[in-house]
Amino acid sequence: MTPRLIVSDLDGTLLGRDHTLHDSTVEVLRALVEQGHHLALASGRHYLDMRVFRDQLDVPMHLISSNGAYTHDPSDTLLDAHHVDPGKARALIELSRPANVRLSLYLDDAWYIDSESPSHLGMHAATGFVYQVVPPREMPSQGIGKVLYGGSPAELAKIEARVREIGGRDLHVTYSTPDSLEIMAGGVNKGVALAALLERIDVKAEECLAFGDNLNDVEMLSLAGEAHYMHNAHPEMAERLGRGRRIGHHGEAGVATLLRERFGL
Repeated sequence: MTPRLIVSDLDGTLLGRDHTLHDSTVEVLRALVEQGHHLALASGRHYLDMRVFRDQLDVPMHLISSNGAYTHDPSDTLLDAHHVDPGKARALIELSRPANVRLSLYLDDAWYIDSESPSHLGMHAATGFVYQVVPPREMPSQGIGKVLYGGSPAELAKIEARVREIGGRDLHVTYSTPDSLEIMAGGVNKGVALAALLERIDVKAEECLAFGDNLNDVEMLSLAGEAHYMHNAHPEMAERLGRGRRIGHHGEAGVATLLRERFGL
């Protein structure tokens, strides 16, 4: 059997409603590694946050984190890092916004946020990854993999328009959820990171299976030979992709179900 690369997003895709791995998902992924296939996780989450799930699976896998800003190999070696231009980062940090919109930075080894936000901790409860509160005036502009604004979709739409004016082609703008606007360096996304990984491990794009649910997965799914998006995916996913297969719900281990069928497990 030709070795494949199976790459999956986490929240809304591989993880359940409680942001943890289903037992069936763990079983299936371990079985695929035993068959000789490659695995990777590709998420908007920070690398330190994602590493917990890799350790739980206890199999070799690459980690594409912060929407493609970083790639680590199975031994935790950093393969690629792409930082937001410091001048653009400073402009984003200083961008005026409503008091109820939170600003976060993902650095190489930390998560900074401008104010306490218990709602930001819920999805990270299973990993223990927590933020540090840092006033914007004290936030660095160097070494930033991702800038995030968290708030209502209406407020974020206004901020997005201003971000695009600031960034032009020097920033890549996307959403991981309707209430999370995420900005990386220009040309940084999961698809670009996946292309580099495929070349590194000598697997063709047509031999890659990818799974996702939101707009920050579009480039990755567009590259993969077998693209799958979840039943709970963003309503624009089918239109954005123009291809791919809609599969089960993330809350019902839809990825594991598809992989069992696809590989006869």
